[in-house]
Amino acid sequence: MANGKVAVVTGSAGGLGKGIAVRLAKDGFKVVLHDVVEDRLNETKKEFDAAGYETIAVVGDVSSRESQFNTAKKAVEAFGRIDVWVNNAGVESVGTFESIREDEFDRLFNINVKGLVWGTQAAADQMKKQDSIGKIINACSIAGHESYEMLSLYSATKHAVRSFTHSTAKELAKYNIRVNAYCPGVADTPMWERIDAAFVEHKGYKPKQAWEEFTAGILAGRPQQPEDVAALVSFLASEDSDYITGQTILTDGGMVFR
Repeated sequence: MANGKVAVVTGSAGGLGKGIAVRLAKDGFKVVLHDVVEDRLNETKKEFDAAGYETIAVVGDVSSRESQFNTAKKAVEAFGRIDVWVNNAGVESVGTFESIREDEFDRLFNINVKGLVWGTQAAADQMKKQDSIGKIINACSIAGHESYEMLSLYSATKHAVRSFTHSTAKELAKYNIRVNAYCPGVADTPMWERIDAAFVEHKGYKPKQAWEEFTAGILAGRPQQPEDVAALVSFLASEDSDYITGQTILTDGGMVFR
């Protein structure tokens, strides 16, 4: 059943972002689907249309401030408001710190950090005009709480996400805007294939050894699924979380304890 609210989910043509968008659509949100890859975005839009969800699709690059503000503009043109903005889009980098090059450094910080800053600015600009509680929800990670070998650059960006979430929650509280973050753990994704390969190359591990070591310690007894993350985002987007702000919440099945 429609709830009259509007959610923007960046990077929602696949992966965790798509899972989040599906859950919010089921929760009754009108959803702004967003991705930098137009073909994949169009396919996702077709799936949402077939399911009867009310959506628009916006092609955009989160590393561009102009593009982020355009996404907000398109959302308001279509639906009149923005109640929830999920800064989900992100990329990873796997390898030793010595292997980091300038182009890789720029790629990660442009998407994971600049994208977060520009998205938060665009969301807040609109939410300040509305007489309601706005929700900005950021993609952090267990790598925003711990710093992992072979993920030094990625961990650095996610620590930045965590800090920015805290700071903006303080600045935006007077406008009735809540800022929180979700911090996923270990999921069976292409990213973990690359992590596993890096441990094989640089640490002498056997194939899948890194995966088995990380997943063996999950107290919930299994790797993560997109639905696990989407459930937390659903809560943070709902009225049930109106009294929560400035938090970076771990959803990892029991790996990191803070």
